[in-house]
Amino acid sequence: MNDFLKKNSRTILMDIAMVVLFLLVGFAYFQEPVSQGMVLGGHDTDASIGQGRELTEYYESHDGETTRWTNSQFSGMPTYQMAPSYSATQFLGKVAGIYELGMTGVMCYTFVFLLGFYILLRAFDFKPYLAALGAILWTFSSYFFIIIGAGHIWKVMTLAFVPPTIGGLVLCYRGKYLLGGAVTALFTAFQILSNHVQMTYYFGFVMFFIVLAYLIQALRSKKKTDAAQNSGEAFPATRLSLSRWAKATGVILVAGLLGVAANLPNIYHTYDYAKHTMRGGTELSPLPAKDAEPAEATAADKSGGLDFDYITQWSYGVDETLTLLIPRYKGGGSGEPALTEENLYDDPQAQLLPYVQQLAQQGVPQPPGVTQYWGNQPMTVGPVYVGAFVCFLFILGLFIVKGPMKWALAAATILSLVFAWGHNVPAVTHFLIDHLPMYNKFRTVSSALVIAEFTMPLLGIMALARIFQNREILRTTRGKAGFAAATVLSAGVCLLFWMFPSLAGNCISANEFPFMESIAEVIGKDFAQSYTDALTAVRHSTLSASAGRSLLIIFISGIILFCAARWKRFPAWAACVLLGAVSLADMWSVNREYLNVEKNFTDPVAQTGKFLQKTPADELILRDKSYYRVLNLSTGQTFNENATSYWHHSIGGYHAAKLQRYQDLIDRQLVPEISSLGKGIFQEPGAEMALLADSLCPVLNMLNMKYVILPGNGNNLVVACNDHANGNGWFVNNVKFVKGADEEMSALTGLDTKHAAIADEEFRHVLEGSPLGNGSVKLTKYEPNELHYDISSEKGGVVVFSEVYYPGWTATVDGEAVEVGRVNYLLRAIKVPAGNHKVVLDFHPATVATTNVIAYTAIAIVLLLFAGAVVFQFTRKIKNKP
Repeated sequence: MNDFLKKNSRTILMDIAMVVLFLLVGFAYFQEPVSQGMVLGGHDTDASIGQGRELTEYYESHDGETTRWTNSQFSGMPTYQMAPSYSATQFLGKVAGIYELGMTGVMCYTFVFLLGFYILLRAFDFKPYLAALGAILWTFSSYFFIIIGAGHIWKVMTLAFVPPTIGGLVLCYRGKYLLGGAVTALFTAFQILSNHVQMTYYFGFVMFFIVLAYLIQALRSKKKTDAAQNSGEAFPATRLSLSRWAKATGVILVAGLLGVAANLPNIYHTYDYAKHTMRGGTELSPLPAKDAEPAEATAADKSGGLDFDYITQWSYGVDETLTLLIPRYKGGGSGEPALTEENLYDDPQAQLLPYVQQLAQQGVPQPPGVTQYWGNQPMTVGPVYVGAFVCFLFILGLFIVKGPMKWALAAATILSLVFAWGHNVPAVTHFLIDHLPMYNKFRTVSSALVIAEFTMPLLGIMALARIFQNREILRTTRGKAGFAAATVLSAGVCLLFWMFPSLAGNCISANEFPFMESIAEVIGKDFAQSYTDALTAVRHSTLSASAGRSLLIIFISGIILFCAARWKRFPAWAACVLLGAVSLADMWSVNREYLNVEKNFTDPVAQTGKFLQKTPADELILRDKSYYRVLNLSTGQTFNENATSYWHHSIGGYHAAKLQRYQDLIDRQLVPEISSLGKGIFQEPGAEMALLADSLCPVLNMLNMKYVILPGNGNNLVVACNDHANGNGWFVNNVKFVKGADEEMSALTGLDTKHAAIADEEFRHVLEGSPLGNGSVKLTKYEPNELHYDISSEKGGVVVFSEVYYPGWTATVDGEAVEVGRVNYLLRAIKVPAGNHKVVLDFHPATVATTNVIAYTAIAIVLLLFAGAVVFQFTRKIKNKP
């Protein structure tokens, strides 16, 4: 034992020191908000607060039970993608909390990013100082800080767990089957727990290429390990035969299945739910172009996935890819700079102030031309910048690193770029959408650049390891060629754009051309040309400065690297410290532009305060203690905001995975009805308004829309009271059966929803055969997942509820189960016999309990494997076994 500690104490202490370093780096970056107790803002953070209130209240009042349904937004939807929390995954989350050292918030995010990549590089058997440098290069890539600022926390955590998952894979192929399998299983479980399928999907390709690289290595198993290592192979010194490759692959597959099983409740219900969301595709035939509604009308297609335009709306420009090297190649973020007299001489952008002022005098609003971004994406918070030195190292690695691993990382990088380019390479993207499984389930393809953000620093560290392993490598023909190529393709490109920024064109985006043309028509061609010239000059100045900055970073880093390669007495650890300091200073300053205290953090009281502070409109509506829905038209973002959901049951909302049938209803019925509302509203004395005609919005009425919030004078809001809402439930006099979604939607248009209903033929056996008559329906108890009614009628009949239909809802009449049907495209309906009855609608899916049992079993196996692997490794080293 003493011999073991004496032999390994230096390595153990170095690993501990690196963990402490990662804590310090994270605290240094976020010192100001952390010390002041501030929290992240961001659109997605606000959205989660708005939609989460009903879930939180239910959880607190039901001893920690999670409701699987909420009526806070979109008239009701499952919570599988709002609160994917099950007892098994809650336990798994506590295990993940140990790995995260119990931290939460921004300190946690940077720490797990740093530690995860460090684990990966240590799995490759790189020295601690090299692994720490690689962790910094990975973590401080700008995109990660941008998504932290935006509140995309599930994406952040998923990405943080990717490197250690791949680290487990590497350990398996190095022959450490038990430890590698345990690490793979544990971090696969953590990764899936973080619940961002798109990121997991992308990195599945990376793992595929790595597994393929090891297969090629195994096929070359006749070569000596030493020869492979001395020739620059990016593999640890482990002989890999086909049998060992097969054994390692089998272990990885079993480990992956255990990680999946540990999250089975979330995976199963997400999979089942996805079939009913926009990612599952619409059942409706496309509208003719002139009839299509603009708001996400083509977001889904009938093939079972998202539409091409929706998938590729955020596509990275082909030339925009140079932001990996030059952060401001396309300017930066879409936010508008403050153009004032005070910064007229300080900010190059402020040269445009006179033009903006003249445009304002002509009644033209502040033009898009003064934004800091001139790429062709609809908007962006900031560029994807991996670091100038990382780009240099990556290119160098393509020359001096040998073996299939290099080509695996290069192939993954190219695939990442092709994915991200989206509609800029339409033929390729159409092919991927049509033939690559699951590719059409995800949008914002620009986010695929996370693959390049992973592969580039990884290959770069392999290149550094190769140099430190053989200091003479840069003197060889291959080394000289690699260094020259890396210099030309990184520093040379920066030099060109520093000296000749006009090579990038006039820096006017396609999105800005229509505005420039309108200026020429309204004010005159001379002014428009003058304005365009000034704008181009400003943007060329911005691009040149950014290119010069990247050139300087490469120059300084290149000198350090050159000295370390030429001077053998220059310690490798010292070179890594210097290179890390330069890269950290570079990427730190870029990230500060997109994640800082002023823009992204707020007081926690203020964060929730904007929801807690009721408007007069809210107070007026909340006087009504009955159960109803609210339509908020005051923001112009009815179906893209969740503030309304904090206080009310909203017809609108914000969620990336809303039910497809509800989206269909928005496109085909709600948007047209909303546009006609103004024709039926008149001002009454006081703050309230009323709706005139019952026929104006029959579909909104069937959703029990009782109140509409409208913009008033100034910042004031007014409330329209709708006395024509159908209520919580009602008997109908007629049920018409039709075939298919198209006929359902067509028949719904103009339907008298108070007295008639439309149902698909598949529900004929549920709703047919009952006498149709009148009666009363009274809601007696409300919980989001359990509704109680007193229903009475003389004849009985079909009762329609103003509740969204979804498989899993059950109904009982006086305790006896009855089937739930679907009417009017998405509402629930049941048959009720004559007389007085107690009806309960309930949503407690039985699959939750079943999948929880399986998940607990898998988690127990994973933890036992991990504990056993650690003990085995420890005892084996003590015994000094190979």
